[in-house]
Amino acid sequence: MADIKDTARTFAEAHESGDLLVLPTVWDAWSARLAESAGFPGLTIGSHPVGDALGPGDGEAMDFADYMEATRRIVASVEVPVSVDVESGYGLTPEALVEQVLDAGAVGINVEDTVRRENGRLRERAEHADYIAGAREAADAAGVDLVVNGRTDALIHGTALFEDPLAEAVARVAMLEKAGARSVYPVGLPDSDAAKAVVGAVGVPVNVTAHPVNGAKAGSLEQLRAIGVRRVSFGPLWQAALAEVSTQQLRAWKD
Repeated sequence: MADIKDTARTFAEAHESGDLLVLPTVWDAWSARLAESAGFPGLTIGSHPVGDALGPGDGEAMDFADYMEATRRIVASVEVPVSVDVESGYGLTPEALVEQVLDAGAVGINVEDTVRRENGRLRERAEHADYIAGAREAADAAGVDLVVNGRTDALIHGTALFEDPLAEAVARVAMLEKAGARSVYPVGLPDSDAAKAVVGAVGVPVNVTAHPVNGAKAGSLEQLRAIGVRRVSFGPLWQAALAEVSTQQLRAWKD
């Protein structure tokens, strides 16, 4: 693997290119090598599929040291840049979080505003923006062009918390961009119109979750490109799709 500063710069430049990046979400060295062999320019590590693979599950249930060891193995198994989903930060300060992520060799992080370890509360707008800014500052101090993907779950929490969840998501991602996020991730976009609203609110890539077979709620790969979406990841959906196929195959041997 190249020097982490060079790898991070390559990853950051890809986000700045204007191209749509598809970054498959992986959970171990096998899935990472498989995705790399298909020709993708980078990978994302998902806490959900890694949590399922290791046993504890999602929601910051993993020991962070174990998670970083899994990340280290994935990074070492491929030559492309790797970003890791760190949920809301596992209770770490932004500085401590970035230090451990960089030590594991990842050159991107995905940070959400739902704090699972605190009964799933949603961070306030400024609170989450401050955390993103802290991560940006820590990475810059280390001299690494870390790609911080600022995630908001405003659409997931929906009308239980907000009169207009889409307007809240738009306001949050705009703040995250100003705080130093190099991409933003409004989870739960219901359709193409919602995706267009978010894309129009920021200048950095908007990340959309897609199913590797069925696409995204906001549309197919070509439709997402036409909307202006510039980053796609799979979350736990690739692992789930493989599980569905494998279950069918295994049952054929049981019946």
